[in-house]
Amino acid sequence: MKFAQSYKPNMMVGDQSYPAYQLRNLLRYLQEHQGEEVAQTLCSQIGVGIKELEHLQLIYVWQADFAMEFLQQYTQDPEIGAKVGCQYSVDDLDFLLSFFTVCKTIGECLQFVVSHPERVGSFTDTLVSNEGGKLRIRWLNTGKIDPKRYSCQFQHSVCGLVTVGSGLAGQAILFDRITLAEKERNADYLSSVTGADIQFGAEFNEWTIDHRYLSLPVTYEFNERMINKESVKQASYIESLLEFLRESFPDCPNMEQMAIHQKISDRTLRRKISQAGTSYQKLVDQVRCQAAIGLILSEEKSIEDIAEIMGFGDVSHFRQSFKHWLGHPPGHFLRLNEKVTL
Repeated sequence: MKFAQSYKPNMMVGDQSYPAYQLRNLLRYLQEHQGEEVAQTLCSQIGVGIKELEHLQLIYVWQADFAMEFLQQYTQDPEIGAKVGCQYSVDDLDFLLSFFTVCKTIGECLQFVVSHPERVGSFTDTLVSNEGGKLRIRWLNTGKIDPKRYSCQFQHSVCGLVTVGSGLAGQAILFDRITLAEKERNADYLSSVTGADIQFGAEFNEWTIDHRYLSLPVTYEFNERMINKESVKQASYIESLLEFLRESFPDCPNMEQMAIHQKISDRTLRRKISQAGTSYQKLVDQVRCQAAIGLILSEEKSIEDIAEIMGFGDVSHFRQSFKHWLGHPPGHFLRLNEKVTL
């Protein structure tokens, strides 16, 4: 597997498509550990029935996001994301199995996961880098998700990858290190499942794995009845807005201008975006933040040039805005190996 250092603007929001098997797994956990009534309560709040869900391949991102937040708040367990992630089996992956059947190694499977957020679902942008025979995946909270909920999503992803990867390889896959951007607490479950050294108080949520695990062959015997499926992407109103914002960059329209483009009123636009679980300003901030990260990592422009391209009158204003988007100024963000500063 050859991962060059790269930025993956993968975050999906609102009514974009998200794999239904992840919600099925979460509901199964609720049923087993909290009872049928709690699972039914969640379903009523996101507008999908448990029986109906059995026949769905895709749901909306906001439904998966809401479900994760519901689980976290109901259990008040800081490791609940990890525990749900560990419930997966390879056969749970539904239409994704068709893609994994052509993968020869675990690294190729991971490459697919990182490169196809529209198929696997993603709450985050990622920064991927290689150093000293290890792959490092850093989560970037460009959507400004609540830190506790973001950590829950991160742990869910990490443990899901470990569990499914181990199933595909037929042997345990372990991580080297996991860093969490939260205060120190008990993380015995996460540590026992991943085998990783868990570090708290970090600048970003991040995980690291040795390349030898990525070279492991896929040995899982796929069930023919479970493969040769294909997902049909659902139409997404939010995606159409994001596409227009990206095309308009750096002159992103305000809400009134977007409403005119959409041939609807400001009020209708605000309502439609709100129903998808986000806001217009969050969409604009996401597009601008992702564009800024891409420009910084290209190393083709100076910080002054990037600030000008982004439409800022001075560099200090750009630094402040970048910190507002990502929680850190540009130089802090770039310091992968304590070498790069701006």
